[in-house]
Amino acid sequence: MARAVGRLLSGGTTIALAASLLLLADGQPAHEIDSFRNDLCIVAPATPYDPSSGLAMYAPRPIPASARCPVCGMYPARFPRWAAQVIFKDGATHFFDSPINLFDFLQRVDHYDRRYTFNDVAVSYVRDLESGRWIDAGQAAFVLGSNAAGPMRKADLPAFESRGAATDFSRRHGGTVLSAADVTPQVLQSLGGARHHHSADAAP
Repeated sequence: MARAVGRLLSGGTTIALAASLLLLADGQPAHEIDSFRNDLCIVAPATPYDPSSGLAMYAPRPIPASARCPVCGMYPARFPRWAAQVIFKDGATHFFDSPINLFDFLQRVDHYDRRYTFNDVAVSYVRDLESGRWIDAGQAAFVLGSNAAGPMRKADLPAFESRGAATDFSRRHGGTVLSAADVTPQVLQSLGGARHHHSADAAP
């Protein structure tokens, strides 16, 4: 599965219409939801592709300020150097606050968004930690075990455009350089996993 994730991170081509659905927990009124505690974080639909944006369907998108990570419920726009995104074959996009949440999502897409499966993913992007440029996640290098804390103030997987840049970073901050295919469920578990929120849209 991890190697399949690594291959799929780089591409795909088909077009469909994005669905739009927002669910609440069983019987819980919206005004009772504490958005700060994240006892319940609603998974909003993936952001549909906007043909008027001037961007190619599978080009990386600017992160909307209101977008929330479907894995942990945080706001990726607040952590621009750590952010990631998945673009589906219909052009819709989910945004993530860090690479670890991107990989967690790709391991079980339909758990976090029932409208899609792993096979619906066209391409994924991460941001180079140093330059801020969007890069194809399948071609990026990641550092496991560094002393750099991610947005959730714990270990993450800082991303780099080249293996050389990742190696230089690991010399300064510790850690081991990995490719996308090396990021297995065991690696994610070693990082403590993502801080999952309870989602009414998640599969049981």
